[in-house]
Amino acid sequence: MIGFAVENVKMPAIDRTKVRKWLKAVALEHDGRQTGSLNYIFCDDERILQVNNEFLGHDYYTDIITFDYSTPRTVSGDMYISLDTVLSNSSLFKTPYEKELLRVIVHGVLHLCGINDKGPGERAVMEMHENRALDMWYNGKF
Repeated sequence: MIGFAVENVKMPAIDRTKVRKWLKAVALEHDGRQTGSLNYIFCDDERILQVNNEFLGHDYYTDIITFDYSTPRTVSGDMYISLDTVLSNSSLFKTPYEKELLRVIVHGVLHLCGINDKGPGERAVMEMHENRALDMWYNGKF
């Protein structure tokens, strides 16, 4: 099940049925993984800061926080996404808001598939996988 909820924001205008199908296809591309319970919680900057502080001990804003409950073959997790930060980043990177939101949505699933972005060279690998997933979205290849 792939669910979407909001805290302190309005639900973003995304095609949730298409997003679900896309995320399942992205997971399959990574060693044939299946999607289990994926919960997206869209929120504002203040809520993500609170989650970041409470659960990770970090005192800064971010676009996504992913809590991983995956098993080796099934990706599952809760993902908090700050729509405020997504909007700021879309302006900063001069990319359409929808595309930035989709990038962040798939970023969480890619983490659940085992792709990291904190170590040396890992950010470039993550970006490659994000771009491949976005190509799937925009070319309808799923």
